[in-house]
Amino acid sequence: MLYEQIQEAITFIRSKTNFQPQFGIILGTGLGNLSEEMEIEAEIPYREIPHFPVSTVQSHKGKLVFGKLGKHSVVAMAGRFHYYEGYSMKEVTFPVRVLKFLGIQHLIISNAAGGTNQHLYAGDIVFIRDHVNLQPENPLRGVNDERLGPRFPDMMKTYDQALNAKALEIAHQNGIRAHEGVYVGLQGPNLETPAEYNFLHTIGGDVVGMSTVPEVLVARHMDLPVFVASIVTNKCYPLETLTETTVEEVIEVAQNAEPKLRLIVKKLLNHIA
Repeated sequence: MLYEQIQEAITFIRSKTNFQPQFGIILGTGLGNLSEEMEIEAEIPYREIPHFPVSTVQSHKGKLVFGKLGKHSVVAMAGRFHYYEGYSMKEVTFPVRVLKFLGIQHLIISNAAGGTNQHLYAGDIVFIRDHVNLQPENPLRGVNDERLGPRFPDMMKTYDQALNAKALEIAHQNGIRAHEGVYVGLQGPNLETPAEYNFLHTIGGDVVGMSTVPEVLVARHMDLPVFVASIVTNKCYPLETLTETTVEEVIEVAQNAEPKLRLIVKKLLNHIA
């Protein structure tokens, strides 16, 4: 059933454009305006694509954007989906499967996250080297279709350390505060309590967010290489530094840091290609 739904989505997209992307980019809160720098070939609203969810989150545009970013062929998801919006994990990750079947060779994911490491500050960028999944549902749960991937995908080498090292090099060359770290995925939509921030720090988390892990699991299931970058939008540790945070503040910090992440991603594409 899932495989057939993917094929229906692919057939529809191919009726709109024959553009062949090499890279897929999920434009979360950390890269929302990257599509403005693309030489656009086609745009398809999510609501038109069979079986696609519709993004309900403030600041997410809700469309697939095909085009050139510099010399690179890219399909960008302008807006992503979250479990807290009421979707199942299979619905949340359905677009990633479609991107894979469109022929992308790498998936780049951005997000906004809270910092649970005392050395991280709002506006810093963290390249994810590993994750801890504390979300209540797994997109791979249920009958496995071997056409999509193996029943028990190994997670040992999920994140490309060499790409992270190159991203850190690019950041340092351009005077951008950047680090490697562990992302902890929670359900949301509420922000965490002080006790939870303390717990996340204790278990080795550097940043915490409400997305990304499901997409990474599905990408790994399909043997699709991923690179993940988080913009730290609020400092959550040590606890005495905590302040109340609004979504408007999170978006503002992410937007201010976004040009730095855009620069890193564009230079990183040159390295991958």
